[in-house]
Amino acid sequence: MEVILAKTAGFCFGVARAVELARGLIASGKPSAALGEPIHNPAFTKELLEGGMRLIASPDEARKGETVLIRSHGEGPDTYAALAAAGAQTADATCPFVKRIHELAASLGEGDLLLLAGDETHPEIKGIIKYAKSAVFVFKNADFFKKTLYESRITEYNNIILAAQTTFSVAEWEKCAALAAELLPQARVEKTICGATAARQKEAAELAAKCDAMIVVGGRNSSNTAKLYELCRKHCDNTVLIESASELDMSRYEYTDIVGITAGASTPSGIIEEVVHKMNEETKDAIIESQEPEAIAEETKAAEAVETEVKEEEPVKEVDLDEMSFAEAVDYTFKTLYTGERVTGRVIGITPTEVQIELNTKHYAFIPLAELSSDTTKSPEELVSIGDELDLIVTRVNDVDGMVTLSKKRVDAMRGYEEIEKAVGTQVPLEGTVTDAVNGGVIAIVNGVRVFIPASRTGIPRDGDLSVLVGTTQKIVILEINPRRRRVIGSIKAGERRTRKELAAQLWSEIEVGKKYTGKVKSLTSYGAFVDIGGVDGMVHVSEMSWERGKKPEDIFKIGDRVEVYVKDFDQEKKRISLGYRKEEDNPWNTFTENFAIGDVIDVTVNRLMSFGAFVAIVPGIDGLIHISQIADRRIEKASDELKVGQQVKAKITSIDPENHKVGLSIRALLPKKTEEAPAEEAAAEATEAVAEAAEDPAAIEVPAEVAPAAEAVEEAAAVVEEAAAPVEEAAAAAEETAEAVEEAASAVEEKVEEVAEAVEEKTEAAE
Repeated sequence: MEVILAKTAGFCFGVARAVELARGLIASGKPSAALGEPIHNPAFTKELLEGGMRLIASPDEARKGETVLIRSHGEGPDTYAALAAAGAQTADATCPFVKRIHELAASLGEGDLLLLAGDETHPEIKGIIKYAKSAVFVFKNADFFKKTLYESRITEYNNIILAAQTTFSVAEWEKCAALAAELLPQARVEKTICGATAARQKEAAELAAKCDAMIVVGGRNSSNTAKLYELCRKHCDNTVLIESASELDMSRYEYTDIVGITAGASTPSGIIEEVVHKMNEETKDAIIESQEPEAIAEETKAAEAVETEVKEEEPVKEVDLDEMSFAEAVDYTFKTLYTGERVTGRVIGITPTEVQIELNTKHYAFIPLAELSSDTTKSPEELVSIGDELDLIVTRVNDVDGMVTLSKKRVDAMRGYEEIEKAVGTQVPLEGTVTDAVNGGVIAIVNGVRVFIPASRTGIPRDGDLSVLVGTTQKIVILEINPRRRRVIGSIKAGERRTRKELAAQLWSEIEVGKKYTGKVKSLTSYGAFVDIGGVDGMVHVSEMSWERGKKPEDIFKIGDRVEVYVKDFDQEKKRISLGYRKEEDNPWNTFTENFAIGDVIDVTVNRLMSFGAFVAIVPGIDGLIHISQIADRRIEKASDELKVGQQVKAKITSIDPENHKVGLSIRALLPKKTEEAPAEEAAAEATEAVAEAAEDPAAIEVPAEVAPAAEAVEEAAAVVEEAAAPVEEAAAAAEETAEAVEEAASAVEEKVEEVAEAVEEKTEAAE
């Protein structure tokens, strides 16, 4: 058995466009609905419903903010108005051939007549009628048309147009046109049947005439599929209409030599393939003659040619139809375009999946979204506007359907390639957007041209996540171009280095103490953080990070954080900058001194226990000390005998030192005083407390005569402590100086390492 598949089987341009638009709406994730079935095919309708698109029967069911798909059959102006009133947007997939009939209908006035060949119940015919202000007669075949001509007073109308539904039978239309020429010569006959429909019907008739059996694949409610079935039945009695491969009855073809397969314009290719596959599986020796349509083959060749070859830019010729003679204008309007031709067009429509273009030719021209721009992050509305004049290249011409596919992206790439060629070796960075992370690096679009950036030149650490660059705009230095392979290699690191040098020069020319910068945290150390403030790294010491004590750099900053800092000091000769982060207005001491005073009784929380007392939290950022002598009304060996970390207690403020940020407190001062005479030891303790409280003014201490000996002993001990404290203070000062020296050395080493790394990388790139 020989099985022949029609070349024209499957989607026509209008249906393919509607399907692409519907799938695009689903992929966008936005709320969407289809006003009626986009195409008359149950399988595709099921696909849309499973993808989340709603199916609505009227504009009244549309929801606010929803995008409603207008199917290829088209709708009347009242539908668009109703959707707008409901707050819904529209994605218009009306077939261009249907739109042309809308225009014809709208051109007629009240005294005119539109004669329509088609099915008056079909949505396409219903939509066309709504555009007509004139009288409209619809007839389903030549016999009915002839009856209308004889029985009606048609000759009384001013202007008469005869047109047909885009999927109307070509054979019936030819009969109607012949009748109009004979009986209604004043009528203007418009050829409105889709070219793809005519070609499909012609091939189906020829195929059915030479086959023993015909299989027509498509939805039973599809007008064009039904007409194919009727047409094939006229030439081949053994013709069946099926919606899917599961309906095939192979027993019909047991003794059949040649079987032909065709499909309606709304039949997905996947269903056609299933039918072909099942026929092949069942017959074993079947020969499938499936050929790619010439238009698709032409498009593929054109795409390959553009991808592998850089063409010289040709000047686009300006065409002024007003300066042409009538004959010249008609000739230009109906001229044939060719693949690869450079044209200028005006934007007349924008949808989520394409941009419609006016070329002043007979064609319906459009730019698919994929051919609009290399920047996939932007919507069509962000890239072009209605009325824009664009330089374009023709990527596909289908004169049968009257469709022209255009590309703006490829024209942009041609121009951008010249700019990139000029930038090679100059180290001057060009701006580009990273679009993809691929194996071994990332892809960026620079002036419309794809540039590959190896992972080692992205600035991302080894084995780091390259996807963090996707969607970002970068300065890219072009390193190499391979014209034969059209391969361009760039470097983000080299671009950053060039940019940093320029920023650093500007920063050092404007820097001053107190100036604020927004920087990025580059690294953290035990003593602070290095922050890039624009080409130069400054250091925020840990003491300048927070007003709270005990905070570590990693508690406050994370690498990559954007922080606001200010210049505390700088040394332009040594290229060092000291930065501050904490702000004076956030200083908790300002709040504390305004709200608290000596003698106040407050609630505090024990933070740390030491041998000499307990540190307590008063308010965030302010700690105080309760000396061991002020914890209880008796002598204790250690603070932990009475207190625990986290314990809340009441204490009295006994001293405030704003300059040194110290607060003294006492629990003992709140305890009831004892009435009996204290032993000598307790008297000595009281004397010690008095000494501690009046440490700032020793002369003011009043020592009772009965505890004078104990007080003298305390004074002697205090003197010894003071002598011992002096070397400790000196050691602390020395340690602080050492820390500052270490800090400066670390900063210098880090800068030196960075300079060496940059020099090595520059030499490596030069060697490559």
